[in-house]
Amino acid sequence: MKTKQFLSSAIALFTVAMLASCGGANNKQASNPVDLSGAGATFPEPFYTMVFDSFNIATGNTVSYGGIGSGGGVRNLKDKTVDFAASDAFLSDEEMGEMEDVIHIPTCMGAVVLAFNLPETQQLNLSGEVTADIFAGKIKKWNDPALAALNPNISLPDKDIIPVFRSDGSGTTFVFTHYLSQVSTEWQTKYGAAKSVDFPAGQAAKGNPGVAGIVKETPYSIGYVGSEYAFAQKLSMATMKNAAGNLVAPTISSISAAAQGDMPADTRTMITNSSNPEAYPISCLTWIIIYKEQAYNNRTKEQAKATLQLLDFILSPEVQKTAASINYAPLPETAVSNSLKNLKAATYNGKTLLQD
Repeated sequence: MKTKQFLSSAIALFTVAMLASCGGANNKQASNPVDLSGAGATFPEPFYTMVFDSFNIATGNTVSYGGIGSGGGVRNLKDKTVDFAASDAFLSDEEMGEMEDVIHIPTCMGAVVLAFNLPETQQLNLSGEVTADIFAGKIKKWNDPALAALNPNISLPDKDIIPVFRSDGSGTTFVFTHYLSQVSTEWQTKYGAAKSVDFPAGQAAKGNPGVAGIVKETPYSIGYVGSEYAFAQKLSMATMKNAAGNLVAPTISSISAAAQGDMPADTRTMITNSSNPEAYPISCLTWIIIYKEQAYNNRTKEQAKATLQLLDFILSPEVQKTAASINYAPLPETAVSNSLKNLKAATYNGKTLLQD
């Protein structure tokens, strides 16, 4: 309930700001409102809830979104039953080869955090190697020597660790396991990075809300979850040792630090395990994915235009500034500029939409 109340307040303030700005086409009510549908990642869902409601008020167009996990969203796009998919994992070359041409548009940045429930303490330091061993079932007790060495000033209990992981195909899982594969050769060899992984021990939960809920209610549990859900549930979050050896908490500034540097033209990149000494190591981008050719499955030209209008709206400075209000980080300028260029490649029956 508190999360919904907070989002309602954020949406109201955001909409006032958007309508007060003379932002051009994005703020014009559509003469014939269009209904759009999307599905996918739960990680950015609170941000999307705010943005889609404000897009409706500003344009008259509605967006229905199903937070079914990144894997489910991509499957729906592949089946051509949605206007867009949302994913915390960009499509691989192999996945893209199985579909018609797509465009990746990053929408914001966030972090995958290690939320934990220790009645004895609200502070915990972790390294990538120790985290990998916990989720591989090698470290089973909270007072394991490896954990004790990272937390010399904390009295850790002699209790079993209960890892919590995603049961659904998840971009959050991909980000988390991609990071573990970078810091643990053993993890990379045995499990690798994927949207679904056969975790050897622990408890499964559906979606970021499911993982956050179990961690909140289960003493001595630990789970990987999108940072916004951990903040909303007031969960304790571990400080992580980054590639430079610094212990860093997940904050807007430490997430932003992970994205400093060049962005590839197609925006498909991971920012985990950044070498920036100020970076939180499990930071990530999240994307909306659309077909380059927008004329499919009887979609109208108005739907295609509204889809591009929505993405242009998300990339606008006004929207990006609001990301921090609900614990997401705005995109770096290179991601925005590359995305705006890529949107110009979208077509309807072979004709460029943004030049009509």
